[in-house]
Amino acid sequence: MYCKLLYTQLQKGSDEQIAAIAEKALKEITYHIKWSSEWVIRLGDGTAESNQRINKAIENLWPYTGEFFIPAEYESVFNIDLAAIKIDWINEVKEILEEATLSLPENVFMQSGGKQGVHTENLGYILADLQYLQRTFPNAEW
Repeated sequence: MYCKLLYTQLQKGSDEQIAAIAEKALKEITYHIKWSSEWVIRLGDGTAESNQRINKAIENLWPYTGEFFIPAEYESVFNIDLAAIKIDWINEVKEILEEATLSLPENVFMQSGGKQGVHTENLGYILADLQYLQRTFPNAEW
């Protein structure tokens, strides 16, 4: 959802190459929003267990969403209106969660620092997993 709103703004920007990339990416993003939203609704409005599990997942991920709307220095060249994106994002997320019989988490604590390169040790494990194939099979062609 955030990427859709961000790329919509980038598509209208003055940088033609970024606008073209954003336009192409929006097609893919729209597809993924449709299906992921349907899964959230299906799980939230499903059994008591599926509702509990999707609710827990949302609560675990929610603290990482606040950083979407903290401007980073490198983003300033694109003239992005993060305040407008935040309003639209909250409204769209709230609409999907309400349809799924879920609600926005009440957690007010938000993680920050990722846009400045400050990460937890968990990122190291994720990167190791992502780099496994390339390191195991150097010069492989796919």
